[in-house]
Amino acid sequence: MTRGAQPGVAGAGARGAGVGPRKGRSFLGNLFVPVCEIDVVLNDAETRKPAEIKTEDGKVEKHFLFYDGESVSGKVNVSLKHGKRLEHQGIRIEFVGQIVTIVRRLSDLVKEYDLIVHQLATYPDVNNSIKMEVGIEDCLHIEFEYNKSKYHLKDVIVGKIYFLLVRIKIQHMELQLIKKEITGIGPSTTTETETIAKYEIMDGAPVKGESIPIRLFLAGYDPTPTMRDVNKKFSVRYFLNLVLVDEEDRRYFKQQEIILWRKAPEKLRKQRTNFHQRFESPESQASAEQPEMILLTRISSAESKSNSLM
Repeated sequence: MTRGAQPGVAGAGARGAGVGPRKGRSFLGNLFVPVCEIDVVLNDAETRKPAEIKTEDGKVEKHFLFYDGESVSGKVNVSLKHGKRLEHQGIRIEFVGQIVTIVRRLSDLVKEYDLIVHQLATYPDVNNSIKMEVGIEDCLHIEFEYNKSKYHLKDVIVGKIYFLLVRIKIQHMELQLIKKEITGIGPSTTTETETIAKYEIMDGAPVKGESIPIRLFLAGYDPTPTMRDVNKKFSVRYFLNLVLVDEEDRRYFKQQEIILWRKAPEKLRKQRTNFHQRFESPESQASAEQPEMILLTRISSAESKSNSLM
């Protein structure tokens, strides 16, 4: 799984640290007792903005926030304990984005300092709306429209559903925001699907000509940005899923992909443009202004009754 941010770790370590033997203590006792304390201090720690991240056990941690392209500067304090001496072969500073395996020699001293990195995005001025007609021939024709195809993480999705033909007894209608995380390559590819938002937008049977408004606030669901083929191994995609349920509990649905992106804070919007990445949406290659008629194909089985607006 994936989280909207990924932590980075700045670490300092003394390689080959040795401990001199002392009288009255065994060799193994000296071996496992640290002879010094390592502390990392950032230059702008007093003014640096913190950010929160959820751990695997659901707890919330706060760390300093850095943006893509910024420099991390500070100092490392190595304090010897009273009466101790330290032999080492140099001090190395590393910036680690993700730790897969930790290999640590018996006598190495390591200090890890957690950071959070947000990757910002910017998009062209063109942001076409999504408009499409779907339905079942001679039974149900609806037209749905979303005001944009790309939304920032605190944006509001605005749209409407217009019923052109209703000959099916619809019981209710709901809108879902679905996140799909794709990991791996080739035959080892796995996809995890999560419904992060769902709410009912209509209760009761609609009539021909009725229009149902849509308004979904993304800020309340804490989504992450859309990601495309990160290192050719990882992607995050979002879909709006419109679901209609009739009186026989048959479900009719249509998924439409949208792009989510992280907006830069106000103070960074006028700074260097190389803080940002450009992302070209696949929807930009197709016109979203010309609605097309799509046949809703019914898929039913003994265990599940559902209909996909394909």
